[in-house]
Amino acid sequence: MASTVETYAGPPSREHSVPSSSSSAETPSGSHWTPRLWGVLAVLCLVLFLDGLDVSMVGVALPSIGHELGLSATSLQWIVNGYILGYGGLLMLGGRTADLLGRRRVFLIALAVFAGASLLGGMVDSGGLLIATRFIKGLAAAFTAPTALSILTTTFPEGPARNRALSVFSVFGASGYSSGLILGGLLTEFGWRWTFLIPVPLAILALIGGWFLIPRDRPADSGGHDVVGAITLSGGMLLAVYTVVSAPDRGWGAPLTLGSIVLAAALLTAFVLVEKRIAHPLVRFGILRVGTVVRANLSMVALMGSYMSFQFMMTLYLQDGLGWSALRMALALLPAGLVVAFGSPFTGRLINRYGTAPLLIASMASMSLGYVWFLATAGTTPNYAFAVLPTMLLLGGGFAFGFSAIMAQATEGIEDSEQGLASGLVQTSGQVGAALVLAVVTALTTGAKAGDADFGSYRPGANLVTAVAVVGLLLNLVPLLGAKRRGTDVDDAIADAR
Repeated sequence: MASTVETYAGPPSREHSVPSSSSSAETPSGSHWTPRLWGVLAVLCLVLFLDGLDVSMVGVALPSIGHELGLSATSLQWIVNGYILGYGGLLMLGGRTADLLGRRRVFLIALAVFAGASLLGGMVDSGGLLIATRFIKGLAAAFTAPTALSILTTTFPEGPARNRALSVFSVFGASGYSSGLILGGLLTEFGWRWTFLIPVPLAILALIGGWFLIPRDRPADSGGHDVVGAITLSGGMLLAVYTVVSAPDRGWGAPLTLGSIVLAAALLTAFVLVEKRIAHPLVRFGILRVGTVVRANLSMVALMGSYMSFQFMMTLYLQDGLGWSALRMALALLPAGLVVAFGSPFTGRLINRYGTAPLLIASMASMSLGYVWFLATAGTTPNYAFAVLPTMLLLGGGFAFGFSAIMAQATEGIEDSEQGLASGLVQTSGQVGAALVLAVVTALTTGAKAGDADFGSYRPGANLVTAVAVVGLLLNLVPLLGAKRRGTDVDDAIADAR
């Protein structure tokens, strides 16, 4: 029987054909996984750990970066959204490129670029150059993230093995985020540049591990490379995200903003027309006919959009508003990451037992309750023990349930040849959702000033974050209620027939 480790891209198909030779003991369908299989998972987990580490460390360092380089809150937003712009704009291309050109090759090249951009980011003295390095890192992550997830989902077959692997995968993401908060707080005391330099050796370690452990796979023998589709989609996505991020500062009615909207719409319309006519499209729109896939993507928008925006607000408020040190602020936000780290290992078992839908409802309910609790208890100056801590615990629980469940739901039932597409789609939703919500939240909180301990300036942004989470909850409740209603109608019909 073919080894899943050696043929992680699935059985030979028109997209991939990889020779295999090994024993069935290496198939990850049961509880026993071979050392090499664990090694592949470890490399993928290290990349996700690195992503979480990088995001949280930079978030902690934002006020220090702003003070040293003279950047306003609006400019600091670009250090976050510069990454998101590159990430969200090319994720779809990254996932599909991995399917067509080979996952291992794309993964290693992108990881090397990520390491180089991290090194450069720790050496620049200009805010513009710093944002540029974040954009490059986002571009690299647009290829590493969906490729890592597609390697995982094609290595581990759908069911208990994949759910278990996704749970381990999520733990490392949460651990990276939690570690980044503490490490970012400590390193910022010595200088914010260290938050950019620390990811470099970790990326190199993942690069070496990936080179030796991830099996070689062949590029697609057929399927075509949709160059026009790639150009129109990437250009349209990049321009759309850029427009949304820059519009609050420039003005929604500004000629440049309106022109960008029109051009982005034209590019995306051209992409749709191309994909309907080309023999081998970059994105097969039929994947969007699967209701669970659509709900998973919209749930990711709600999860990432609300969580990243709330973190951005609290980072600025606790340091600039209350004058907390970077380390104290990091410790204040740490409980959410700890809950995710300790809760995620159990998510796979819960998915196996109850499915993804109940977990997504529990996730969005916990997130919504956390934001509502904060709004109800924050007042003008939130008390940590009464307002902030319970909120962080509820958000951590929501993220722990939600992330793995969303990933499982977004990729279940999808052919191996399209796992990169499905992975890129759901991660695009998360990044673009985060950019959209964060841009609007930043616009709503422009009145906040350093040294102002009154949370009132941030409350409009907190209201929006809460609304986004509540919409995510309703999105997952409606299908469940509809199913129950259909079941009741059937029961009534049977009773009437009797």
